[in-house]
Amino acid sequence: MKPVPLDEYPVHQTPLSMAQVDTTDKNFYDRYYLNAHDRTGRVFLVTGWGVYPNLGVVDAFATVRRGDVQRAVRFSDAIDERGLEARVGGYRIEVLEPLRRLRVVCEHPDLSCDLRWEGSFDAALEERHILMDGPRPILDASRFAQVGTWSGSLLVDGEEFVVDPAEWVGTRDRSWGIRSSGDPDPAGRLADEPREGFWWTYVPLRFERYMLLLIMQEHVDGHRTLNHASRVWDDGRVEQLGWPRIEIAYRPGTRHPESARVHLTTPAGEPLLLEVETLGFVPLAQGCGYVGDTRWTHGQWKGRGWSESVEYDLTAPEHVSMFPYGVLDHIARARLGSDEGWGMFEHASMGRHDPSGFRDYLHMAE
Repeated sequence: MKPVPLDEYPVHQTPLSMAQVDTTDKNFYDRYYLNAHDRTGRVFLVTGWGVYPNLGVVDAFATVRRGDVQRAVRFSDAIDERGLEARVGGYRIEVLEPLRRLRVVCEHPDLSCDLRWEGSFDAALEERHILMDGPRPILDASRFAQVGTWSGSLLVDGEEFVVDPAEWVGTRDRSWGIRSSGDPDPAGRLADEPREGFWWTYVPLRFERYMLLLIMQEHVDGHRTLNHASRVWDDGRVEQLGWPRIEIAYRPGTRHPESARVHLTTPAGEPLLLEVETLGFVPLAQGCGYVGDTRWTHGQWKGRGWSESVEYDLTAPEHVSMFPYGVLDHIARARLGSDEGWGMFEHASMGRHDPSGFRDYLHMAE
């Protein structure tokens, strides 16, 4: 059988040689994630589509932050048969050229878009990501990521944005495997032995001639359980950049990362210093369906043909108080030597993390 690029089909439909096989685990999933921004910090789109074959659910979301207001629309439906289209309700993703060009369409009165994404470099394949809860894997996933540019139109609550590829950039990734999905599982052992903390940093950046991809996950004592640092050049070369050492400057009284310095090393042993500044963020627990979203989570059964539109005031105390306990996707401006880059700084620092000096869930930066 001729190999088929992963973009052609949902992973649970691909030839077995090309993808992790789905299992009877209810948490098996296959998901697109995409974001877009104009490098100013004034507007940030986060969107995605996912299929959960063992739950019989397919869903999608689009969330846009403008200033301190965030609009989110979501769609969900039943899977009666396994099709090949990434579509649900008024939302769809079209593969125009595998691993090169996508079209994202969202049709809703409050938030609509017709956007085309074009990859700037080859995709970077991440290492398999496993996160354990005692003896049980609660995350066992694979993923590839790319950076690129966007063109098209975006309309949010009557405000229209012309999406010019000279300004608009963004990240897309595709992941599949096992991840907590649908209605929450019983707390079980976690009710008596809760986790002390969770620390995660994911940084895809687009420069003129290359892409950088950094991924770090650590236990509360700083032991690193996932480490990825690579540079993908415009000619297809891939460099490993060693063991990133990161210094994050948090805003006092919060866990908001205002900037970061990342120390990298080339294969020849030469040091590289990556400096990152954050310009704005979307909290994934407010409208995007990720862990902590109290209204809707990925794979959750909401009935046939369900859709919803929600507006969030991100200055409201009930939202601000939750920022230290979720994953936030930040617009990132970066500098590596004389090169300027743009992308995302996704970060979560919840609970104890010894290298950061955080003692527990209530302790904030000083």
